Amino acid sequence: MGSNWVGLLVAVVGVAGTLGAALLTQNRADRTKRMELEAAARQRREERDHASDLLKAEQAVQRQREGLERRRTCYIKLNIASRLYVTEMTNYLHALRSGQDVDAALSSLEAARLAHRESYAESQMISPDVVLRPSGAAKSALNAAYGKLRTYGAAPATYAEELANLERAFQADVWPYLGALRKTMRDDLGIEG
Repeated sequence: MGSNWVGLLVAVVGVAGTLGAALLTQNRADRTKRMELEAAARQRREERDHASDLLKAEQAVQRQREGLERRRTCYIKLNIASRLYVTEMTNYLHALRSGQDVDAALSSLEAARLAHRESYAESQMISPDVVLRPSGAAKSALNAAYGKLRTYGAAPATYAEELANLERAFQADVWPYLGALRKTMRDDLGIEG
């Protein structure tokens, strides 16, 4: 009976070993598969994060480009409006001194003044502080020149000497501010020279 029991015990151990090996092999296969799936999921997550980062970077670059284009358009309008404002003041000054087409020149001056006001207001919403400072200084110089011109234009005979000197005053008191504004706007846009 002893040898039967030993044989049975050997058979049981053999079957248990075979079943245990199969279970162990299956367990390791499951663990390996789980690790592969986790690695694949991690790889997909990293790829999604990378794609998301790239998209955010592209969107930031696009916003920067759009902001630059918006500022560029605004600066062009402000530059044109500022120069037209001075030109129309000069035209009105010449009309006052010659006594011809004064009403038409005044109408053109007022239209240029309103266009400048609109472009200046737009620039206040778009321009950085580095541009707003010279823009405000130019606006103040333009408005001061406009105030003198309107005061002298109300009584051209009384202010004939002041009117005669006013064009030089535009050159000395207004144009330098417009030049500084133009330079600052160009610098902000990254335009050299």
